[in-house]
Amino acid sequence: MKQVKKAFGLLTAAALVAALAGCGSSNSGNSNTAAGSEPASGSAAPAKEKLQKISIFQSKVEISDALEALTKKYTEETGNEVEVWGAAGDDYMTQLQAKLTANQGPSIFSIGTGAPADKLKSYFYDLSNEPYVKDIAPNMALKEDGKVVGVPYGVEGFGLVYNKDLVDPKNVTELASFTKTMEELKAKGINPLSLSQEAFFLIGHILNTPFALQPDPQAFIEKLNKGEVKMADTKEFQEFGKFMDVIKADSKNPLEVKYDTQMGDFATGKTAMVHQGNWSYTMLKDFGNMDDKLGMMPFPLEGNNKIAVGVASNWVINGKASPDEIKAAEAFLNWLFTSDTGKKAIVDDFKFIPAMTNIPADNLDPLSKVVYDAAKSGQTIPWATNYYPPNIVVNDLTPVAQAYFLDKNMTGQQLLEKLDAAWAKAAK
Repeated sequence: MKQVKKAFGLLTAAALVAALAGCGSSNSGNSNTAAGSEPASGSAAPAKEKLQKISIFQSKVEISDALEALTKKYTEETGNEVEVWGAAGDDYMTQLQAKLTANQGPSIFSIGTGAPADKLKSYFYDLSNEPYVKDIAPNMALKEDGKVVGVPYGVEGFGLVYNKDLVDPKNVTELASFTKTMEELKAKGINPLSLSQEAFFLIGHILNTPFALQPDPQAFIEKLNKGEVKMADTKEFQEFGKFMDVIKADSKNPLEVKYDTQMGDFATGKTAMVHQGNWSYTMLKDFGNMDDKLGMMPFPLEGNNKIAVGVASNWVINGKASPDEIKAAEAFLNWLFTSDTGKKAIVDDFKFIPAMTNIPADNLDPLSKVVYDAAKSGQTIPWATNYYPPNIVVNDLTPVAQAYFLDKNMTGQQLLEKLDAAWAKAAK
């Protein structure tokens, strides 16, 4: 989802001491000695344990300054040092692999869910017994072989963002009601639903739903890669084709719509619904306060009633670091996810929707609030897009979607057949 985020740009010292009670790691046997642990009431305060200096390397350029500021607070509060290596942007994975292969660290690094995580899983340290793991929102932890190996940065979600003055979600629950609502809006001169021409906003995200509704989306994608299944033969995709036919028939051609135009038309009431994510609020707020009108509902394929919520990146500890370095890395992550200072930074400074149930998020915008509540309750469908072959959306699926919207005679079923052919070529 990093691709789309570029366009829009996606969770008191005294209280801290209390929050740090129980810090440390059951893995390391350090639970009662980690830096910052609260002394027992009435007893002399133990000396803070000096831990090895650690390093952090992460991919999200947007939080670089805030992360550096946070690590300075960590040093002030615990006496332990953290060095933040400069974010590498698009070259992050290449640099990370080079450093890990050369045994040059880092102690903690970020990793994307899906293919990137599969590639570097041999470096992941087992976090399963860390105290904060119990607070990770349902289905959001990065796991390998049943072990928790990564903690999500935060969560993001997408679905049908709608104008409450124009659409009642009770009337958009499956194909028939979706079609009726689309036709009624069109009859009123309102564009019912807008996609836009950017690759993920045209086909990448909306195609996620039929994958996400498979019993095992990742296994289905693996079979699709091998040519053992086809979208055109699978009922969830067949209904997806019907939804796409309704969108093509009743909405403005998305090839004529850019993201900023899509947001502007939605904000001004010319469009009733857009297939978008919580990140779109960043652009919508520039058109004025419409918080009271904003809602997000599931894309109702096969009666789906869940928002697509996922994790773009995760914190992991380098399992091939020295025991002392791992111990220090554990202490930092524990502080990040349990201290008031760390939790506040995740929401207020990093601007993440927290993927932890112990982190309050009282001031989220309306779309982020929908995503946060869905993640907290576990009422979500996954981001199958994380398991697509690399670059397939931009290079292979988007040209097919463009052809579909340019050809009035191409049906949704034919769209699926052409998507199958493009997928087979990309997966070779």
